[in-house]
Amino acid sequence: MEGKIKIRNLKLSDKAELAKLANNKNVWDNLRDYIPYPYMESDAEFFIGLTNKENPKQTFGIEYKGKLSGVIGLVVQKDVYQKSAEIGYWIGEPFWGNGIATRAVELITKYGFDTLHLNRIYTGVFEYNIASMRVLEKNGFKKEGIFKNAIIKNNKVCDEHRFYKLNEK
Repeated sequence: MEGKIKIRNLKLSDKAELAKLANNKNVWDNLRDYIPYPYMESDAEFFIGLTNKENPKQTFGIEYKGKLSGVIGLVVQKDVYQKSAEIGYWIGEPFWGNGIATRAVELITKYGFDTLHLNRIYTGVFEYNIASMRVLEKNGFKKEGIFKNAIIKNNKVCDEHRFYKLNEK
């Protein structure tokens, strides 16, 4: 399994596939609202352009058996939080259930700790996204707390489960 999953730079040639995978309500229901829905090729082109300007690199495509299957990234924080990053990821629905997110989180966490020299990686997960919570737990992330009624998604109020992992080096 490990050799079939990798994270890599996004390329303009990913535009059509990225738009196809991201333009899915079941995927979008687990993402923040700043990610557009419907998701068009123009959105993908703009996003790929942003990722290619990153220095250091923080956003990657997830590849499974040679095909783009999702996106994963770290948002390095600023000021007193400069050694922390928020992780975010999504997998296209045709690829769900293959362990892709678990391996991609493992790879980017290693990258964040070893290459970006982060002390802490964290994220928030919508209360109904149990699969994402399992991905984090499998990678050694610990639940830090539950932010009650912290999120409004699809006009419904829900809790946010916060997870973190510390760099043990």
